[in-house]
Amino acid sequence: MSAEALISEADFKLSMRHLAGAVSVITVGDGQDRTGFTATSVSSLSAELPSVIVSVNRASSSWPALQRYGCFCVNVLAADQQQVAQSFAGFDGRKGSERYGDAGWHHLKTGAAALENALTVLDCKLETAFHYSSHAILVGHVCAIEIRHGIGPLLYWRGGYHQLPAEVDRSGLAKALGQ
Repeated sequence: MSAEALISEADFKLSMRHLAGAVSVITVGDGQDRTGFTATSVSSLSAELPSVIVSVNRASSSWPALQRYGCFCVNVLAADQQQVAQSFAGFDGRKGSERYGDAGWHHLKTGAAALENALTVLDCKLETAFHYSSHAILVGHVCAIEIRHGIGPLLYWRGGYHQLPAEVDRSGLAKALGQ
């Protein structure tokens, strides 16, 4: 029996819950064709050619819109935006453009929706998508950025949302880390 067969999907998901991640809402589409999803699978790819990677399930309603529009916005959520995360994760039953109702939105360069007062917004042109099993790994060229100062991030860890303050007490952090 191979090592791959010994790892169950449930065990893998439980293990991944131990990775703390910034919570982002990925927005795509226009008008009533807008949709989006909550993601912690966002990472920088290159600063030389500013780019990010995002993972999306190809069974998601956002996948066809990503293919159609060829652009998306990574809205990294601030500590006070948990409601937006929950809506785009489908916790309240909303779908598509209904998920945009509780927040203010505007547009940057690509036309994808940028969340007002997000911690940071990365407006991206979809460069390529790699298929791997049930997901696609999106490579987005960053075309525009907005940054909000003075507030901490919203994090997802062990199946729940958590907040970090805008200013971290470095001595307390060093003590917690045993330094």
